Amino acid sequence: MEESSEYIDIKLSPAKLPFDLPQDPPLKSNRRLRRRGDTWVVSVLVIIHIGFFIATMLVNDCWTNSHGDCTLPSLGRLSFQHLSENPLLGPSMSKLDEMGALRRNFLTEYHESWRLFTFPFLHAGLFHLIINLCSVIYVGIHLEQEFGPLRIGIIYILSAFVGTLMASLFLQNIPAVGSSGALYGLLGTLLSELVWNWKFHTNKVSEIASLVFIFVCNFFLGFLPYVNNFSSIGGFISGFLLGTVLLFTPQIQQVIPNKGDRIDYGFKSYIKLKFKQKLDRPVTRIVSLILFTLLLAGCLVAVLYGININSYCTWCPYVDCIPFTSWHCKDRENFCETMVSNAHLTMTCLGNGNFKVFHYTNISRARINDLCNLIC
Repeated sequence: MEESSEYIDIKLSPAKLPFDLPQDPPLKSNRRLRRRGDTWVVSVLVIIHIGFFIATMLVNDCWTNSHGDCTLPSLGRLSFQHLSENPLLGPSMSKLDEMGALRRNFLTEYHESWRLFTFPFLHAGLFHLIINLCSVIYVGIHLEQEFGPLRIGIIYILSAFVGTLMASLFLQNIPAVGSSGALYGLLGTLLSELVWNWKFHTNKVSEIASLVFIFVCNFFLGFLPYVNNFSSIGGFISGFLLGTVLLFTPQIQQVIPNKGDRIDYGFKSYIKLKFKQKLDRPVTRIVSLILFTLLLAGCLVAVLYGININSYCTWCPYVDCIPFTSWHCKDRENFCETMVSNAHLTMTCLGNGNFKVFHYTNISRARINDLCNLIC
């Protein structure tokens, strides 16, 4: 009897995973296609800032108020104060005060709270305006294309306001402007997006280098007169927290296994995904929102009570100022003696004995205070 042998052809298919892993399209491509033209918020804000600066220079009117002793006098009414008075090519101290800059006594003595809303839109000078707005355009358009105008607009406004409140706790007896607070809010948002979506960024080094370069350049400007660095610090913290709250979208990345490891990969990936889904719950957003609320409420209460942190922190003024021959970082009030003779005005600083003779006498009281601070 012949033995017959049968061959059974069995095909083994790869084990199916107990779930379907989501495909990971490029993180940014869909958003770019969807919002390529949505950059109107940044555009409007840039126009507002430029409008504020032009209005400030028209009110300053260096050609008339300083009797032609200006930088670039050919610009006439739009000419800038002398570099010894404003190294950033901008207006005088008194005109910054007039346009809504912050001083400590404006809040504590005169209770001019409206300045909290003009402070973020003022620039100390042309250099400050150009560097600040170029940074806002570079960072803001990128974020607005990625996440839309609504969320970026909210982050911009809230960061500017918290930066203003933070700056109000460190004010001195010189005018301060804080348009950089909103910019640093955008930088904080950019850092937040970079941190939470780290694995999806292909040019990590260049993006970090750009962020650090913009941060350092604008922070360096804060050491010059009238530009407030504490608004930048408050804005940066706010931007990071708000970016986490409004922009953080947890992503799950699919990893393609080797052919020989598919069964083992299925079990391990299932466990990892379940664990990751638990971590992706909105705990991070809630914590960030609580921290931002505490920051906003704490600064607001401190401002309402008129707290001056400089009185408790001796080194804090140097975060906002580097002493130089043309200015100092001490919070002091200057007094000058004026004498008029033969159509000349002589001003003498009572603090250090310095004096200067001016070839005109028709000068406002506010301008006399400007020159007194310059001499002292």
